[in-house]
Formats: sequence, C-alpha cells, structure tokens
Amino acid sequence: MNKNDYTIRLERKDDHAEVENLVREAFWNVYRPGCLEHYVIHQLRSDPAFVQELDFVMEQNGNIIGQNIFVRAVITADDGREIPILTMGPICITPELKRQGYGKILLDYSLAKAAALGYGSVCFEGNIDFYGKSGFSYASKFGIRYHGLPEGEDASFFLCKELIPEYLNGVTGEYATPQGYFVDEAEAEEFDKSFPHKKKLKLPGQLF
Repeated sequence: MNKNDYTIRLERKDDHAEVENLVREAFWNVYRPGCLEHYVIHQLRSDPAFVQELDFVMEQNGNIIGQNIFVRAVITADDGREIPILTMGPICITPELKRQGYGKILLDYSLAKAAALGYGSVCFEGNIDFYGKSGFSYASKFGIRYHGLPEGEDASFFLCKELIPEYLNGVTGEYATPQGYFVDEAEAEEFDKSFPHKKKLKLPGQLF
C-alpha cells in the first residue's frame, strides 16, 4: 500500500448511492444471507443521533473504497446518570482491498476526529482481534454491560474505547444499541431491489 494513494474526507450527498453500494458489497452474505447494512446507513443519515461531522469516506483514484459513521448513544449508569458516548459503524473497506491496512487507517483517523470534537468514548460491536489494534478493549473492563445480555453470557463482541482518558472512571452501567440501527427487514428488502441483483447464500459462520 502506498501511504499517499488515498484521501479521507466527509461524505457528500452525491456520494450516498456509491457508499450504499460499497456497504452492500462489503457485507453481502457475511452475517446473514444478503445484508441489511446498506439500508441501515441509508436510514441513519436522517436520524437525529447521526453525527454529520463524523461521516467519512476514503477515496482512491476517484473511487470510494471505504467509509465509517458515528451515532450518538448513551450509557445508562447504575447511579441514574446518562453518560453521552458514541457508537460506530457500519465501517468497511471495499472487498478487494481488505487486509491491506486501509481499514485501520480509516478507523484511527475517524476516532481521532471524534476525540477532537470532544466525544469521550465509543462503544460498539466488533472483533477484538482487529479493533484491539486501535485501542479498543472489552467493554466489561470498563464496567459496561450490553443491554439484554444475561449475566455470564459471552460479551466478547462488545467493545469500548475511551477517547478522553478516564472518561468512564466511576461509571458502571448498560449500553443499548440506538434505535436507528433497527430497521424493518421488509423495507430493507424493498430498498435492495434498487441495486443490481446479487444471490443470497446461507454460509457457515453467519449469525442470522
């Protein structure tokens, strides 16, 4: 990878279709037959919790090869406070450029921008093997629980990173995924009809 062969900038309205197609290509048949992520991002852009200032695309040779977004969320603390945080994603790199370092560059850039805007922490669902390289830890280390997950259940998917050091000191509580991430699957199916046909496959390792 040439360190100078990409740029990262804010998404523009005229990028929306290209970004949605990128997200669809990146997530198709990964977690379920087909995917919902391109519809999720389509819906989130008009959600009040969506952070326009942290809506990034990565470009190479005039083509969008990656994207990341952030959404405002809260930790409902055990002492009754609501602690404002961010959640993140979908984040992706075009499939043909995966595992070449672009994803970490985009991630680290966008986290630095979130920190510069004063956001204190990010909680989200991901793989510690990748996101740990950018400073994420298991959220349980911060005393943060995942909404609806019974005590003792595997929570290794639930990650957290402080953007402001000690931001979560003295905080224990629960995180719930913002409502904007939950979409109607029938509406998503209808939305998908506007894209080129792709075959849905049931594959080993899918979650749904």
